Amino acid sequence: MRTPPLLRRSLLRTAAGTLGLAALPHAAAAVPEAAASRLHADLTPIGAERAGTPDGRIPPWTGTVPSADRLRQEKPILTISSANAPAYEEALPEGALALLRHYADFRMNIYPTHRSATAPDAVYQATFRNALRAAPAPEGIAYGVQGAAGGVPFPIPRSGGEIVWNHLLAFWGAAREDRIATYIAAGDGSVERSAAYREITDFPYYAPGATPAGIGPYYFKTRRLQEAPPSRAGEGYIAWQPLDTARDPYVAWRYIPGEHRVRRAPSLSYDTPDADAEGMEALDEYYLFFGGPDRYDFRILGKRPMFVPYNNERLYDAAPRDYIGPRHENPDLLRYELHRVWIVEGTLAAGKHHVVPRRRLYIDEDTWLVLASDSWDENGKLWKYGHGTMLLLRDVPTIVTGTQFIYDLLLGGYVADFVLEHGRGDYRTTPPHAPDRFSPESMAADALR
Repeated sequence: MRTPPLLRRSLLRTAAGTLGLAALPHAAAAVPEAAASRLHADLTPIGAERAGTPDGRIPPWTGTVPSADRLRQEKPILTISSANAPAYEEALPEGALALLRHYADFRMNIYPTHRSATAPDAVYQATFRNALRAAPAPEGIAYGVQGAAGGVPFPIPRSGGEIVWNHLLAFWGAAREDRIATYIAAGDGSVERSAAYREITDFPYYAPGATPAGIGPYYFKTRRLQEAPPSRAGEGYIAWQPLDTARDPYVAWRYIPGEHRVRRAPSLSYDTPDADAEGMEALDEYYLFFGGPDRYDFRILGKRPMFVPYNNERLYDAAPRDYIGPRHENPDLLRYELHRVWIVEGTLAAGKHHVVPRRRLYIDEDTWLVLASDSWDENGKLWKYGHGTMLLLRDVPTIVTGTQFIYDLLLGGYVADFVLEHGRGDYRTTPPHAPDRFSPESMAADALR
């Protein structure tokens, strides 16, 4: 299998430059100020390479955002199908290659690359401070982070665990409100809307003026009210995610209308199946990876240009039934671009259990969000492939994961989750909510009104 020469040279340069980082001590602490100063020079304010690739296909980062009209009007510069996929295999996730091999009509339309990821100045400033002060939790990076707030914790990462925490603590804004749905394509040609809910979410880690001492032990709090299916309408769910899983527990509560009471529930972590996805998606596959990383040893495999979903304006203009096909997503409505991506692989840690003993995360250098993921089962077979779509929020500004797809490559079928049924209007950033909105007592009281 041959890779085009320009792409091959670019891959080799980037991988060689990454090996030095991967070889550094696994339990890294804050970087020296001289190293942190790179965030004002050759690196972007959150740690990506500011320069483009030598071949020009990835442009330099400038901090500017392309217009929505420009993104909608651009045409593909390349289409990858089963016929030519072998020429690009080094620039594609394993799961994407599997879909191309399995479905003759699956393809990836590649568009010009726009490095549209930006963030508010406060996030850039906090990221610089984090570079000088953030460190793994006392129990180790697998369990959490200390000394960070308001920005990327490890903009100059030295281990796979630090990169995973960069994803978990990536910037989504200080709070949001959304209306989200889940669709299931079972692989038999049917497509079903399996769930819908309203959600409010706060990120105390990104609250205005957040400091390491002031944010508290939980970086993420969410509250969900189920709207569909009718049999589950009125159910409520609250979850809190800790910064240090060894010191503070994951906590979650569920309200069942028929019982008029709140019960403890599985947290949004690890391999508990998501009931809304009929078991095709685990709770730690939210945002492609979510919750506790402590069941894995994560290592850096490298960083290289890859074809990944990005700037999907046209998808959010469309109705869900237009882009959720019976066997795979509608390739005419998905946009892929060439971006530099950190590749981090997690293997099961000693003494731990997970139904996915090996998983690979493809993490965007410009946002630190996971763009795609591969998962292998206990027999070493490639089992699942997931990818986001990357929703550009110009008013913040930032990019978030948006609608995601999780494919079962062994049994067939897939889940489309975090679907915005009415377009981007179903997702809005807000100021932080009152803390008691995320208490079980408040959820029960609101449900009984």
